[in-house]
Amino acid sequence: MDVRIISLGTLPEHPLRDKARRPRTGHATTTLIRAGDAAILVDPGLPPAAVVARLDERAGLEASEITHVFLTSFKADTCRGIRAFDNAEWLIHQAEREALGVPLATLLRDAGDADDETRAELEYQVSLLRECKPAPDSIVRGVDLFPLPGVTPGLCGLLVADANRTTLICGDAIPTLEHYEQGKVLKNALDGAAAMDSFKEAVEIADVLVLGRDNLVLNQGRGMV
Repeated sequence: MDVRIISLGTLPEHPLRDKARRPRTGHATTTLIRAGDAAILVDPGLPPAAVVARLDERAGLEASEITHVFLTSFKADTCRGIRAFDNAEWLIHQAEREALGVPLATLLRDAGDADDETRAELEYQVSLLRECKPAPDSIVRGVDLFPLPGVTPGLCGLLVADANRTTLICGDAIPTLEHYEQGKVLKNALDGAAAMDSFKEAVEIADVLVLGRDNLVLNQGRGMV
């Protein structure tokens, strides 16, 4: 079992760190899990060419060698590079898929007066979500879904267990080191109370946390919140 960071993400704005500045382009941290014959890429948030280059640099893999893509949540920030992996199986937590599917379809249906760019983006998002299959509880042996709702309705991490440690890929449930250290969740969370409960569960369960917009950290925080 191998878990490694392919690219570090960033928030568009980081209220716990940044002073007044213009927002940047946000993108999720991308993580690779190799387990047996499976190569699972989590949250390919960079554009296709960039994430493929990082995959080669960090793991020596080509896009065609990825067997699964898993999205912790359905945002542009998490799936910007997904089309580079059309040969892989695309997976997302069923709760996230169901919560976003109807609203996106409704927006597209009602977009008759929208400009061409807006309508094209909605069509693209709907097509991507349709191609994402509901993830099974266990993607492969030792790689299990770990629901972390709150920031989005069906945000879901992956719990990777081996003989020595457990690693949790958190997504935006714990986005950055500052959020982890200060015990805070994103202010724009859909449900702040649920997001905080998910934060606590993440801190209690894993030895290593892969943060949604940052690096991995050794978890020293069990019981801190």
